Amino acid sequence: MSLLAIDVGNTNTVLGIYEGERLTRHWRVETNPARTVDEHVVLVRELLRGVALHGAALSCVVPALTPTIRALCRAHLGLELVVVEPGIRTGLAMLYETPHTLGSDRLVNAVAAHARTKGAAIVVDFGTATKIEYVTPDGAYAGGVICPGVRIASEALFAGAARLTAVELRRPPQTIGRTTIQALQSGIVLGHVATADGLVRRIQREHGVRARVIATGGLAPLLAGECETIDEVDEFLTLDGLRLIYERNAGRPPRRRRVPTRRAH
Repeated sequence: MSLLAIDVGNTNTVLGIYEGERLTRHWRVETNPARTVDEHVVLVRELLRGVALHGAALSCVVPALTPTIRALCRAHLGLELVVVEPGIRTGLAMLYETPHTLGSDRLVNAVAAHARTKGAAIVVDFGTATKIEYVTPDGAYAGGVICPGVRIASEALFAGAARLTAVELRRPPQTIGRTTIQALQSGIVLGHVATADGLVRRIQREHGVRARVIATGGLAPLLAGECETIDEVDEFLTLDGLRLIYERNAGRPPRRRRVPTRRAH
């Protein structure tokens, strides 16, 4: 029996099948909040043909799709669905001051990174937004950084500059562009790389650690190889974090969050 891991991002949804700890199959499809439950059923049943599943885990940063995926898994696939939301067991202590505002993908990446490193870890997720997470050596989620992703930043540039047009996202032959296309590619790609490296170095310096740095996300193949601070690239780190969270929560009711009472004065 296998586990279905579902990572719903703003741009793409990544699905993976795990047999134990091994990712055996995976797919990347466009995220579409307007897609109905029935449309999801048609899509997923075709992908999962011949796969026997025992459960599913979901990280979703598009709130409108969470009930759709719940209905898909429970009513149509007959699966126990573990959703990453407040009260979920992660195995990490929480230092973030507003955990109810924390994107589930950020938390899942932190869980996967700490399980892999068994110590201090930094995750750089190159997606729609570029997100950097820091886990302390003793396994506490400390927080992170959110930047505009490389595509969003470049689209804003092209929209606001009348004489600049979209270019292919690729590494330029050198930092100093000898054409406008090369200059744009240098600024967009290498500029984003410099931002990621600079932020990682600042985190290392501020916390006095040499954390292992893992890159993930759809744009990691383009950007991570140019970074000087990245130790490892795992395009499916989020799926692995979902697998771990499912194992820590399957069959267990979510923890109830204690509401502090006011003392009478």
